[in-house]
Order: sequence, then structure tokens, then C-alpha cells
Amino acid sequence: MEVPETLFIDGEALVVDKPAGLDVDTPKRGGFSLVSMLGALRFGFHREPTAVHRLDRDTSGCLLLARHPKAHARFAKAFEDGTVEKVYLGILDGIPERREGTIALALAKQSSKERGWRMIAAETGKSAVTHWRTVAESGGKALIEFRPETGRTHQLRAHALYGLGIPLMGDPVYGEGTQTLLHASAIRVPREGKPPIAARAPLPAIFLQQGFADPEPAIEPEPTAAPADARS
Repeated sequence: MEVPETLFIDGEALVVDKPAGLDVDTPKRGGFSLVSMLGALRFGFHREPTAVHRLDRDTSGCLLLARHPKAHARFAKAFEDGTVEKVYLGILDGIPERREGTIALALAKQSSKERGWRMIAAETGKSAVTHWRTVAESGGKALIEFRPETGRTHQLRAHALYGLGIPLMGDPVYGEGTQTLLHASAIRVPREGKPPIAARAPLPAIFLQQGFADPEPAIEPEPTAAPADARS
């Protein structure tokens, strides 16, 4: 697998367009992952970059990496503080009754020997909030823009099923299929005294094949900086 396309780069940050099917961390079963590519993503730095957050194996799109430990700590805090703006696009396996809204459903992990683990809506779970709107419809399916306020495991996949009553197309856990059609379309990370990190990943071909065009950018990307030297 080729090294993911670089969407943003400067002296402390790197945003890549992770393809669907690529794990961020090396899976327990072993095999190729983004970790295997970090050496090729140094771009002149002595250190390999580190992923600040995670995307599911099936989820494509914007993934933020830090180019040194101090930057990683700052970006991780931005995620914890809820100041990172994230936009996802997903295809629902149907069309919701409403055009937009907010899903506020707490999520908890449930495991069983027969079905493995999944997230379920539960009052005893961790709070999870997602804003959504319908972008387009095609062939009885809907392209949805998700803007999560929180970052719970499987949040968008679970909120699609339990909040909208329709799973994401291809979701093997919450719906039917083998590949969840979910894409991390854009990201913006504020930085004190510096322009924000902002990047956008174009809609993958599999979405276009379902009859959906790439929508107008939800977050305008900043001009990409030239690769910096190894100082940090």
C-alpha cells in the first residue's frame, strides 16, 4: 500500500488522507498499518510522527499526526478540550425523516461471545453528541454530514443506528456489509499564535460510485506550508 497523501504539513503537524482498509495501529492479528509507514512520513525530521487520534480501519480521510512530542501534547489537549473541529461524511442505508438535527445519546460498550463487542445506547454510558445534516440523496440512500462534539468509540456508527434509526451503508457491526462508508472529510485545529491546522480530504471513489458528488468544503484548508527542518 502506498504512503497516504499529505494534506497539510508544517514544522509541528502533518495531516494525511488515510485510505479505508488501513489500520492506524498495528492490529493484534499483525499485518500492515500506518505505523509501518511512519519512517516515510518524517520529511526531514529525525523523529517519526505520531498519530494524535484514531480512525477506524474502514474510515478514510483526515488523520492528524504530530511531528514532535511537544506538539503531540498540545494537539491531544485540544482534542480533550473539544476545540478541534471535525467533519465527517457518511452514506446512510436509507433516508432519514428529518433533514438535520442533533443526536445526544450516551454510549456504552457491550460484549458477547456470539456477536463480539459493539457500542450501544445506554444511560449509564459516556455522553456523546453529534450534529448532522443531509447533504444529498441518491438511490434511496442519503449522504450525511456529521459534526461530532465528542469523540467516543464508534460514535458516528452507533449514532446513525440508534439516533437516526438507519445504519451507515456497509457497516458490518451496526448494519450489513463488509466496509463502512464513513469519511473524515475535514479537520481544523486551533493554535495559539499560529494559523490553525486545517485540511480537507476529497470524497473517495467508492462514494462517487454510489451517485454522490464531492460537496462544497465544510472547512477551507489553509495554504500548505513547506516541509520544515528537523528542529523542534
